[in-house]
Amino acid sequence: MSRIFFDSGSFTKMDRRVLEAMLPYLTERFGNPSSIFLKEGEIAKSAIEEAREKVAELINADPKEVIFTSSATESNNLAIKGLALARKNKGRKILFSQIEHYSVLNQADFLKSLGFQIEYVKVDKDGLIDMDDLDKKTRDGAILLSLLHASPEIGTLEPISEVSELLKERDVLLFCDAVASCGRIPVDVKEMGVDALSVSSQMLHGPVGASALYLRKGVEIVPLMQGGFQEMGIRPGTENVPAIVGFGEACRLAKEELEERRKKLEKLGKRLWDGIDSAIENIHFTGHREKRLPGHVSFWVEYVEGESLLIWLNLKGVASSTGSACASNIFARDETGLRASHVLTAIGVPPDLCHGSITFMLSKDNTEEEVEYVISVLPEIVDTLRKMSPLYEKHMREKIKGGTHGGTVQ
Repeated sequence: MSRIFFDSGSFTKMDRRVLEAMLPYLTERFGNPSSIFLKEGEIAKSAIEEAREKVAELINADPKEVIFTSSATESNNLAIKGLALARKNKGRKILFSQIEHYSVLNQADFLKSLGFQIEYVKVDKDGLIDMDDLDKKTRDGAILLSLLHASPEIGTLEPISEVSELLKERDVLLFCDAVASCGRIPVDVKEMGVDALSVSSQMLHGPVGASALYLRKGVEIVPLMQGGFQEMGIRPGTENVPAIVGFGEACRLAKEELEERRKKLEKLGKRLWDGIDSAIENIHFTGHREKRLPGHVSFWVEYVEGESLLIWLNLKGVASSTGSACASNIFARDETGLRASHVLTAIGVPPDLCHGSITFMLSKDNTEEEVEYVISVLPEIVDTLRKMSPLYEKHMREKIKGGTHGGTVQ
């Protein structure tokens, strides 16, 4: 069997139909979209506007509310910093949920240096935002909340519409990172009631190098860069026409195939969850069982370290991610060599156990055969790694001595 890619929370394979849409703009259609008096520029500009319409249709927005950027990280930075600066005269308190992506959380120090106050809203054991804590923290002048639609690490879907209703009563803007959810489930900015929302091409089987920020009509924002007047003057710089064209086509395909993809992912995800659950003892699934992304399975395993699981799975031809993966580079580690996932600690997983976590996130390209393969090899890997663990050896001695029987904990 060829390589199995169960890491679609970080990247997806580009759809060949997307590549075919891009190719003309990588070769003969090479104009600068700002050169509107030239035919070449007119063609490029028209292609961007067509892509803008496709992105808008996927999220039920007006095309004039879609701003193209280079990445989800740029969209997230533009939204939070730009909205905060535009509202600084109304207050200085910005709220983040405890489980935001690093591209949101790592803005905190810079925002503090500008005089803003950052507070974190709690989540429950499943990763759902604590509405009581949100209620308390929005009573005294908060200007903005950043709440992701779905965590790519634990899969939980947040109650965005319910949150937006509360925030509107208190004149608090809502920014939503929908990078993990858009293209997997319906994302409707009007129904959700968000003021700003980010979407990424590379998570939609589109090319890297293009993303978008939805900005609700009438919401003020301060540009983070100064230059030309591209993207309505909010994001200057010559647009990446081929990537934007591909992004647009990926959005068109996602909208057209959304229900088919969702049903397939739900089926594959359920089989993967149930198969792992029945085959491995002392495994703890993370995130909400029902309110979660389709095709998403995440868990931590007692007496096994997540990076070891990741490596062994990779050797068996399976790409996945671990709870410490986003913090696995040298700049994000502590003195032990690892940093516990902030998402897992927020939902109550002890820090010393967070390193045993694994996330499988499937895509439209995955198959039943791949799921069955992973179900077959994972127990053997876990068993091998546990035999290396002195803690597991102690657990088994106590289990035999006490005559107890293990079982899956959820």
